[in-house]
Amino acid sequence: MSQLPRKTFDPTARGPLEGLRVVDMSRLVAGNMLTLQLADFGADVIKVEPPEGDSLRNFKTEGLDLWWKTYARNKRSVGMDLRRPESIVLLKQLIATADALVESFRPGVLEDMGLGPEVLLALNPRLVITRISGWGQTGPYRRKPGFGTLVEGYSGFAAMNGFEDREPVLPPMFLGDMTTGLYGASATLTALWHIQAHGGGGQVIDLSLFEPMLSILGPQAANFRFTGKRKPRTGSRSSTTAPRNVYRTGDGQWVCLSTASNSMARRLFEAIGQASLLDDPRFATNAARLQNIETVDSVVGDFVRSRTLADNLAFFDSAGVTIGPVHDAGQVLDDDWVAARGSLVEVEDSDLGSLPMHDVLPRLGSTPGSLRLQAPTIGQHNADILRPLTDAATYAVLLSSGALVGSPSIAV
Repeated sequence: MSQLPRKTFDPTARGPLEGLRVVDMSRLVAGNMLTLQLADFGADVIKVEPPEGDSLRNFKTEGLDLWWKTYARNKRSVGMDLRRPESIVLLKQLIATADALVESFRPGVLEDMGLGPEVLLALNPRLVITRISGWGQTGPYRRKPGFGTLVEGYSGFAAMNGFEDREPVLPPMFLGDMTTGLYGASATLTALWHIQAHGGGGQVIDLSLFEPMLSILGPQAANFRFTGKRKPRTGSRSSTTAPRNVYRTGDGQWVCLSTASNSMARRLFEAIGQASLLDDPRFATNAARLQNIETVDSVVGDFVRSRTLADNLAFFDSAGVTIGPVHDAGQVLDDDWVAARGSLVEVEDSDLGSLPMHDVLPRLGSTPGSLRLQAPTIGQHNADILRPLTDAATYAVLLSSGALVGSPSIAV
């Protein structure tokens, strides 16, 4: 197994977003993905967790909360029972100190808590409020529950994923949530830049899970409008480029191969001794190859199947043809290139000793992000964050009443 680069959490590390405070009231994946991007680059992200903690903590692998450890890194946690009025008062005091707020309640819940945007912007006129929901803050579906699974189906993704003679296929990971988180980080920083650069005020960002998912599927709506046809499910084939597929090797492994241009297709067919195919009108152009994809895949597949994985990779690499192995997680973990690049790093963990996780992305040359904090326990930072917001007597009452949760007893 390749030796991953080791990284140590350094609480003194600084990043380009240092000084930015984000109150994160979101749950599950999208909000945590959003605030991870900000936290990795130095923002002070404060998770406001209920007594049972963020629901992401429940995503366990054989009892290990590896999702939480990865996507809650670099964040701090306060535990508050928001069913108590005194906790809402303290939360408002915290929000008054923030630059941004991220929440993922069903539309209307924040208002029911007395924390609607008009209240928060009156309290903090420069606050950027990013509201994540399944279907958005407006429209007839606004109060409909919406997880990523539903938008992955509703958006058209599942209908175009898989094989035509089988059922539609949902993604095996949180594609809709992750995409929304990345859009949300960009939107939040855009709104904050408007304040800094143009003297603007705070605003509300209406971020649904549905629309980011819809946006990454290409011009499917336009395709249908002008052709009257939905995109068929083509498995690993492409509807725009041929050949493009996964092919089984002689030793039972898999490679993925793509020719996104005629020059690459020519290079491929010349390498496998089939250059004459390009003189045949059925294969001379990309459009023609798409029409005759069964034959194309048969030719390429027969060649790949006659060689082992290692032989295929060496052969096509030497020919300058775009090919790669189909790796599982174990093979990625054991890949020398992944280790050399530092795409995965080995980090310390107070429970497990250490664990691998992706390094900070993207890589900024002059102002890189960093690993500062391990994922927090519920309410780990109550004293550091909340105690300065109120007097000692009030804080003691909040602790004893259960309004604050998760923190150990401390002197007040």
